Amino acid sequence: MQQALENLEPKSIWKHFDRIAAIPRASTKEAAVRQYVLDEAARLGLKATQDAVGNVVVSKPARPGRESATPALLQGHLDMVCEKNEGTAFNFDTDGIRILRKGDWLTADGTTLGADNGVGVATGLAVMESNSINHGPLEFVFTIDEETGLTGASEFPAGVLKSKYFFNLDGEEKGTLCIGCAGGLITKARRAVKLQTPAAKAAFRIKISGLRGGHSGVDIHLGRANAIRILGATLQAVLAELPAEVADLKGGSAQNAIPREAFAVIALDADHTARLNQILSRCQSEQRTDIGAFDPEITIAAEKTDLPTKVMAAHDSRSVADALACLPHGVLAMSPDVPGLVQNSTNLAIITLTDGVIEIVTSQRSAIESSKLSAANLVATACRLAGFETEHSGSYSGWKPEPNSEIVRQMQEVHNKLYGKPAELVIMHAGLECGTIGEKYPGMQMVSLGPQIENPHSPNERCQISSVEPFYQYLCAVLEAI
Repeated sequence: MQQALENLEPKSIWKHFDRIAAIPRASTKEAAVRQYVLDEAARLGLKATQDAVGNVVVSKPARPGRESATPALLQGHLDMVCEKNEGTAFNFDTDGIRILRKGDWLTADGTTLGADNGVGVATGLAVMESNSINHGPLEFVFTIDEETGLTGASEFPAGVLKSKYFFNLDGEEKGTLCIGCAGGLITKARRAVKLQTPAAKAAFRIKISGLRGGHSGVDIHLGRANAIRILGATLQAVLAELPAEVADLKGGSAQNAIPREAFAVIALDADHTARLNQILSRCQSEQRTDIGAFDPEITIAAEKTDLPTKVMAAHDSRSVADALACLPHGVLAMSPDVPGLVQNSTNLAIITLTDGVIEIVTSQRSAIESSKLSAANLVATACRLAGFETEHSGSYSGWKPEPNSEIVRQMQEVHNKLYGKPAELVIMHAGLECGTIGEKYPGMQMVSLGPQIENPHSPNERCQISSVEPFYQYLCAVLEAI
């Protein structure tokens, strides 16, 4: 066990989290962690099945005397968002997460921690192997590829599950019960650009860094800066004042993460170095003034790099910079019905230049289907005005809140007994698998819960150690009460 996890409670959760953290599990690459789950089920003598896309379902009989209890489902996703800081030596396809303990928090060494949803999966495995929880009939679902579009949930078959209650273990705020979430989709834009030999004899790499990033759903309202948009504005300033030629663009790495870093390679003669640095310093100062405390550590700087063999034509460089600087990002509308809830949003997530083709990836979210489509059309229209072709994909449904459901009532009764007050009911502006799986099982009652996890989808992700044991105790108490 990694030193950071030694002597933590509950031991069963941290044991499994330690083993899961050692297994590379990027989205669509969950084979090894899926096999770990199957091996655990086999070790425990439990029935396990795997569907066509790789989701795993495990069944566990009720404890003696609890056979007539309401069947319940515990669900988590096997994949994790793979984000790392530039300069961090780490390969998500081969390396295990290096976990650090900082006071009451667990984090990782320059990468995402994978507590989203590794703690939820570890919790499901802990319940699976427990002989002390007096539970009724249980089912466990471990889905694949949640982070890039809820693929596992979307492809999950109907008619497999027998449970009436659905406990999603992907919650990230202690003391809350999530009872609804937004739906979403991905909008991609592509445009071919003309490449030519650079006129300049030197090159620089412009870097936007120091941003907080975060989850494009639950953090979108926090005002955090978008590195790709800032890169666009920076390139606008550089191209307006210097004979620079843009050779490469890169920013963001996940459609559901606010981009923290972005880069551009420009060809520019070395005698313009001082002026380039002046422009970048001015851009940095302006951005810090504009963003303020939302993202105070933003840095815009350049360093010399190898001269590229090809650069974009001037008109393409300006057009792409203009598009990046003005594409919508962030909150589009707040809910008129739920105070403080984001209703519609969009995330400018990824920019790449490959073989003369610019690709931009964005994601839109809303609990209202028509609003989700309207947000996607807004982004697509802006892209088309800049000469891009667009397409939509990966649409998934929202989850309608049912605050008066039977399972919410029972969970509140347990929460009152344990803590002397009800849990806070919340609705997330993020995608959860409850809605996608639940729509195939009419009548299934759903709740999402979890410990305190902050800054998911970024290398600043952290999990509060002291919140995990109460979360587990509460879940066990609920399983015994239903």
